[in-house]
Amino acid sequence: MPIDRQICAEGARHLRRVDPTLAEVIGKIGPCTLRVRRDRFASLAQSILSQQVSTQAAATIGRRLAAAAGGRICPEALAGLTDEEIRGAGVSPQKLRYIRDLCDRTADGRIQLSRLGHLSDARVIETLTCVKGIGVWTAQMFLIFVLGRTDILPCGDLGVQNAMQQLYGLAERPSPPEMEAIAALWHPYASIGSWYCWRSLD
Repeated sequence: MPIDRQICAEGARHLRRVDPTLAEVIGKIGPCTLRVRRDRFASLAQSILSQQVSTQAAATIGRRLAAAAGGRICPEALAGLTDEEIRGAGVSPQKLRYIRDLCDRTADGRIQLSRLGHLSDARVIETLTCVKGIGVWTAQMFLIFVLGRTDILPCGDLGVQNAMQQLYGLAERPSPPEMEAIAALWHPYASIGSWYCWRSLD
């Protein structure tokens, strides 16, 4: 079942019970307010636009691209734009290639976004990482914030690494095996544990 308010509450109760360190974080932050996004294509496109730029810059580029596309970032609208029009929104040449590849793969059916919810976590990652510019981390963010999968631990995420280092008193950022060990008892709510890690850095 995808993440919703009830699952967030269940996850927080579970995490408080099994992890005293995270229980303290949850006590300070309060309820988990993680919400899923509905537009799968736009979320993937925005994740590409967000690479190696600030959150504010990515949001600005996303708004400009949506405006150029007639109000919504979707394959059909982007297919009707020239490369120059997309570049005019602030999209770099490399990201333009990535966006075009995403459009092509969704248009010809190689990626069926409407079907991703029926696939396993591993299969979703395998499918999405075929797109130029989409790596494992982006696919994991899609699993959490778009498909609402409850048990994703993004070991490559710098924020979760930094949070674990601070919260668990580590000398340096943890390796993926160390992160898995810390989060061993979080399952099946590793996504919610990760969300609290991110929030602990605010």
